Amino acid sequence: MAEVLVYVDHVDGSVRKPTLELLTLARRIGDPVAVSLGNGAADTAATLAEHGAVKVLTADAAEFADYLVAPKVDALQAAVESVSAAGSLAAVLLPSSAEGKEIGARLAIRIGSGIITDAVDLEAGDEGPVATQSVFAASYTTKSRITKGTPVITVKPNSAPVEPAAAAGAVEELAVTVADSSKGTKVVSRTPRESTGRPDLTEAAIVVSGGRGVNGAENFPVIEALADSLGAAVGASRAAVDAGWYPHTNQVGQTGKSVSPQLYIAAGISGAIQHRAGMQTSKTIVAINKDEEAPIFELVDYGVVGDLFNVVPALTDEVKTRKG
Repeated sequence: MAEVLVYVDHVDGSVRKPTLELLTLARRIGDPVAVSLGNGAADTAATLAEHGAVKVLTADAAEFADYLVAPKVDALQAAVESVSAAGSLAAVLLPSSAEGKEIGARLAIRIGSGIITDAVDLEAGDEGPVATQSVFAASYTTKSRITKGTPVITVKPNSAPVEPAAAAGAVEELAVTVADSSKGTKVVSRTPRESTGRPDLTEAAIVVSGGRGVNGAENFPVIEALADSLGAAVGASRAAVDAGWYPHTNQVGQTGKSVSPQLYIAAGISGAIQHRAGMQTSKTIVAINKDEEAPIFELVDYGVVGDLFNVVPALTDEVKTRKG
């Protein structure tokens, strides 16, 4: 069976959930070979093996941390060349993060291949893997495949379940030469992100978002309380972010972050196309809005017409009661 390269997103050896989802998808089209780079790369092997990686290629070099994405592209290119030389390579899969998409695009150019970004599903096809995408603000669902070279595909978080499947996970060191041309942009400082204790917005299974109807930064604790009761991430519409009510890092929408959780709760959000483009692939959508004509009600699974300041606290209390 052909092999499938899976780029590993990890933090000091702790593998992030989107990578485990990629391993589930990779098994549909071939044997997953994980590529783990940077500090703690070798520490990822056990987790990757538990989730189906037949092999784990590791590499660590100061350049991976000292420069932007180009050295990682060098490493992934070396992995493509190594696997292709030894056998058949079905595809290269990466998470659809900002970094993942940039690495994927640069890699596709280097190896002369096509690229599909923001896939929400993946299946085997007679002429190569077929990716499903939700396009034009999720108005259409398309199925596409790469017609030239080794397919490079980035997949949105929460697109597949995490399914453990024990495999060999043999660790091999990947020989990587970082080109001088990959050292054009150097990282000069880092500031740790403040932890809220909530899940990452793009990876969360549940997201609770507030919009213009929240009517001020001082009212966002109402949204946060519901999110915390559900173990959810907190999002915000562009209107709320532009008004300074919530950080830009939490913006959901076409110019913010794209999310695809199991449950998305929109409180006080009208449903402008800009916002819908970032959350319309959510599995279940619930909207709370006092305007029964709000556009968001056109796409929801469940809609509540009411004042969010009455509905949201009541919902929070009910969640807490049922959790005991």
